[in-house]
Amino acid sequence: MQIPKDPRAALTQELFDRYRNARSEWDTEARTDIDFFYGNHFSENEVDELELRNQASVPMDRVGPAVEKMKAMLTSRAPAFTVIPREDSDTKVAKLWRTVMSYIWEISDGNTHLKQAIHDHSTTGMGYLYAYIDTEADFGKGEIKFTCVDPFRVYVPSTSRDRWFNDADNIILSTILTGEQVLTLYPELGPKINEETGEEESLIKFISPYIDEDYPSSQNSNEQKTWTPDKTKNLESTYSERYQILERFYKTKVPFYRVVNNSSGEEMILDESEFQKFLQENPGVFEKGLAEFEQVLQTRVAIVCSIGEVVLYESILNSDLYPIVPLPNIYTGTPYPRSDISRARPMQRLLNKLWSLALSHAQASAGLKLIVPIGSVDDVSQLEQDWANPNAVIEVDTSQGEPHFPSPTPLSGEFYRLIQSCEFYIDFTFGIPELMHGFSEKAPETVRGTERMLAQGSERPKSKLRDIEFSLRKLGQVVYGLSKGHYTFKKIFRLTQANNNINEVMVNHYDDYSETILDISKERHFIGQHDISIEPGSTLPTSKWTEFGVYLDAYKMGLIDRVEVIKKNPELFDKEGLINRMSEINQLKSQVEQLMSQNKDLQGDLQTARRESVSDRKRVEVEKFKSKLSDVESNSKANNKIQANKLDNAVKLQVEKFGSRIKEMEDGLGSVQDIL
Repeated sequence: MQIPKDPRAALTQELFDRYRNARSEWDTEARTDIDFFYGNHFSENEVDELELRNQASVPMDRVGPAVEKMKAMLTSRAPAFTVIPREDSDTKVAKLWRTVMSYIWEISDGNTHLKQAIHDHSTTGMGYLYAYIDTEADFGKGEIKFTCVDPFRVYVPSTSRDRWFNDADNIILSTILTGEQVLTLYPELGPKINEETGEEESLIKFISPYIDEDYPSSQNSNEQKTWTPDKTKNLESTYSERYQILERFYKTKVPFYRVVNNSSGEEMILDESEFQKFLQENPGVFEKGLAEFEQVLQTRVAIVCSIGEVVLYESILNSDLYPIVPLPNIYTGTPYPRSDISRARPMQRLLNKLWSLALSHAQASAGLKLIVPIGSVDDVSQLEQDWANPNAVIEVDTSQGEPHFPSPTPLSGEFYRLIQSCEFYIDFTFGIPELMHGFSEKAPETVRGTERMLAQGSERPKSKLRDIEFSLRKLGQVVYGLSKGHYTFKKIFRLTQANNNINEVMVNHYDDYSETILDISKERHFIGQHDISIEPGSTLPTSKWTEFGVYLDAYKMGLIDRVEVIKKNPELFDKEGLINRMSEINQLKSQVEQLMSQNKDLQGDLQTARRESVSDRKRVEVEKFKSKLSDVESNSKANNKIQANKLDNAVKLQVEKFGSRIKEMEDGLGSVQDIL
């Protein structure tokens, strides 16, 4: 069976060989730096030289702890992504994109991969993060994820001068797999029946296995038997062949079509396949003047994956940035940056030698030396054995001279100060003050002084962090572009926040009852609508008490509530429980206040009712008094009438009596007159 040679695969292999040869020196140096991190500090010649001088080849490792401390400082917290619209687009959409970015960070286990990338950044001078599409995730729908990549797997042209390889023509990712793993991922390379011969043939048998080393050799010997990557390769099964898969990333121009509806003004951006489908579904739409289109070329990253001389697949990503994002350390003007360990190695070697001398001196001081005159002892070998016996009785001929014990010469204080200077220099190289190692004797007397020292000591790590944050920003931009190209179906992004609240974002959801807020399907080709950035210093550790003091001051100023202050208190453990209890207490207080308000209203109603009741009683009493008064008046009038009648009758009686008397008198007067 003859395999056709694909020129794309041949080009990839040619570039790979060229890039690998150009960085051979960096490979050796980086491998040596890794060995230093694992404590393998001595070369074979150095070990032999120390053994000849009866000195121990035990390193005083200061590099490894410095790297671990640096990683802890730079990855204490997850980075906070910010999404800002470049144009006058919806800020609410940008906020939803922040949720999507946080969701991808969470499902990718971002903290773990970032820590490993920073580890490579400190040990080899270069770390890598790689954004990709996990096609098997979410039950086959796929998820956008990212991971860290071993720096020895990434190959770039030596002509690149940009720290983040923006000017690189190609970036190659090498993956070494066993034949079994290759057939699992690419079953098309497995056994097939030849239609002409009827025999079973396997394409992978005609592909040359990979026989080179997975990892470069170092300058040191691994005396401590630490299983670093160049050792673990020997643990693989010997009966399984290994194969190299090369993924070459390069930038190309892809045509897109801007289609505008002349009646509605609606605009669509279509790729080649979508444009052809649009023409089939809308025949003559441009001839009739119903719509117009314009072809535009956009930069996109393409991938060609090959094994040997066979191309496995080729695709175009929805991104104009390489998905392999570098985290360079000390820039050298080349694609091969140096590590912090490389600069600390000379001082670490000196520290090891000083430490070896100190151990040798301590060993010599612990064992007493005996000097005897020649001829005073018959058998020197027997004397050595007897000397090691604490209960031995040794006879010597004192006529030849008295035996004596030479006292060891103590090491000077300058010797130990030199050791401390080496330790300080190594920490200084990494930008880590001694206080950050947890040495209390180095701490100032006051809390503020400690905080100032920590702030000053963190300036150099912050400088490194700014470069790392720029790399994370590029990673976010790549993830943003890939997400727009992939998440074109209905999906819910569910994110659990620190307070256990659930934040959900639904995309590409269409129905008659709800509004689609985030329409990725419509905007999948617009990869530059938002700026992706990282909040400066968001991954750095902060002083808990300092942060608590800031929040406490903000609470006193009335800017925040007590809940936010409680969250920042470093001495409270069950914060969520306390917040929940406070919430319950506040609810009870609200209920009590409500009941008290209701009680106050009832009290007012009662008082009003009482006032109204008193008024009603008074009104009744008045009416009763009026009635009594009326009765009295009536009775008085009746009595008065009776009395008047009585008086009138009495007057009439008296008048009658007086009239009778007058008549009698008149009659008497008439008689007199008659007499006269």
